[in-house]
Amino acid sequence: MTIMRTFVLAASVAGLVTGTAIAQETTAELPRQMSWTAYDTGSAGYNQAVAIGAALQNALGVNLRVLPGKNDVSRTEPLRQGRVQFSATGVGGSFMAQEGAFQFGAENWGPQPIRVLMANNGGAINLAVGVAGDIGVESYSDLKGKRVAWVVGAPALNVNTEAYLAYGGLTWDDVERVDFGGFGASWKGLMEGQVDAAFASTNSGMAYEAATSPRGLTWPPIDPDNADGLGRMQAIAPFFSPNKAIVGANIDGTDGYQGAGYAYPVLVGTASTEEDLAYNMTKAMVELFDAYAGNAPGINGWALDKQDMTWVVPYHDGAIRYYKEAGMWNDEAQAHNDGLIARQEALQKAWEELAAEGPDNWDEAWATKRREALEAGGFDVVF
Repeated sequence: MTIMRTFVLAASVAGLVTGTAIAQETTAELPRQMSWTAYDTGSAGYNQAVAIGAALQNALGVNLRVLPGKNDVSRTEPLRQGRVQFSATGVGGSFMAQEGAFQFGAENWGPQPIRVLMANNGGAINLAVGVAGDIGVESYSDLKGKRVAWVVGAPALNVNTEAYLAYGGLTWDDVERVDFGGFGASWKGLMEGQVDAAFASTNSGMAYEAATSPRGLTWPPIDPDNADGLGRMQAIAPFFSPNKAIVGANIDGTDGYQGAGYAYPVLVGTASTEEDLAYNMTKAMVELFDAYAGNAPGINGWALDKQDMTWVVPYHDGAIRYYKEAGMWNDEAQAHNDGLIARQEALQKAWEELAAEGPDNWDEAWATKRREALEAGGFDVVF
C-alpha cells in the first residue's frame, strides 16, 4: 500500500477546527489523497471529520477531503460507487442502509454491505429534536400542531424525529410536516421561522447557531423513568437509549440535558473496502486520538476505550485485525459480528430474489419479502 503523505484542508473548512492539533505520531500507512462523506457543513459529523483530517495532515500529510451530504442517500451514494473511501455517518447510512429500509428500500438501492471501523460513543452528546425557544414548548407532547422538519432523502433524521414524537404520544399526523432538501436547510428554516422543530446532535454547529438566534433553542427532556414513552420511542428507533448530555448548544457548562442518544458519527466502509486500508484507517484514528481530542464538540467519544464491539452493524475485517492487536476483540464479539453478516447476507439474497421476480409494486413487495427473510433466518424484525 502506498504511504500517504499530504493533506491540505481548504481554508473554508479549516476554520471549523477549534484548538490546535497536537503533534502526534502514528505508524499507520494511508494514501496521499483520501475522501470521506459527512453530514452538511456545520454538523457535528462534518466538524469532527475536519478535526480528524487536521490530525492526519500534521502526522502523515494526508489530504483528506470531507464531502458534505444533505441526507443519508447523498452521503452513502459516493461510498457505494467507490468515489470515497469512508463515510462519517449516522444510523441512516449504517444501520438503515444495511437493512434496506426506507429510502434504501427503493428499487435502485437495496441492503448495503456496510462495515464499521469506529464509532463515537462518548455519551457526552444527545441526538434530539431541538425546538425554537419562542413557542413555549416544554415537552415533546407540546409539539402537537407545531411545524416539524422532514428532510427529504434522510430516513435517519425523519425516523429519529418520529421516535421523539412517539415519546410525546404524537405521530406525524399530529404535527405540520415541513419538507427541506437537507439537514442544514432544516435548521436554517428553524432560525428563519419556517419550522418550529428539527433533529440534530446537541453539539451540531447548526444547533449552536440556532441557540444564539433571535428565536433561541430548547431541548425538551426525556424522562428515563417514563417506561411507556420510552417504549413508544424504541419501538420506532430501537437504537435509542436515555442519556444525559453534557456537550451541546445551551448545555455546555450546565448540569446536563437528560435526553436520548446513540453512536454518532460512525465511520464506515463496505465489505469491498480493502482490508489494509480499513486496518490502517482504524489504527490512525486510535493512535492520533490525542491530536484531535478536544478539537470539535463531542469528539472525545472516538476514544478506543469507548468502542462498542457488539453494535448493530458488523465491523470490517481490517478494523477487527487492529482490535485484536489492541486486545479489544473476543469470541463474543466475533460471534455477534458473524450473526450480523449473516443478517446482511439474508437481506441481500432476499433482495436479489425479488429483483428477479420484478414485482409491479416494489415497495409493498419488498416490505413483505424483507420481513419474511428476517423471520425465516431467526433475526429480529425492525422497521
